[in-house]
Amino acid sequence: MNNYFTKQEKIRFKHVDYAGIVFYPRFLEMLNDLVEDWFEEALERPFSKIHESNGIPTVDLKVQFKKAARLGETLTKKLWVINLGGASVNCGFRFEDEHGKTCLEGEVTLVNVAIAEDRNNIKAEPFTEEIKTKISKFVIRNS
Repeated sequence: MNNYFTKQEKIRFKHVDYAGIVFYPRFLEMLNDLVEDWFEEALERPFSKIHESNGIPTVDLKVQFKKAARLGETLTKKLWVINLGGASVNCGFRFEDEHGKTCLEGEVTLVNVAIAEDRNNIKAEPFTEEIKTKISKFVIRNS
């Protein structure tokens, strides 16, 4: 059983460039939406609550663009965990078209941080055991 967190997204006019294909920064916005949905829906840790005193910034991002996605198509976005550290999580992701062909894939590393009240002091903070247990349900090796 693959424990992917999966969401679908229809390519809209706001996503595309003059050629009618997804403008690459929109893919990164779609990835951020996928991460945010994963935290809210699967980990029960919505960004609206996280960002009251914490954060979960992206510290590393690797992306390979494989195939153009076009206006009107629906993508299936998949996210899984490659490695879970004390305060960080390295996730794999893949966006596939309606025929299962990969449009882009890569890895994103997120770090759980505590943010001081004055917003000037930010430091890594270990995940709670409860969150680590929820995250670990999405670990997939050699995906």
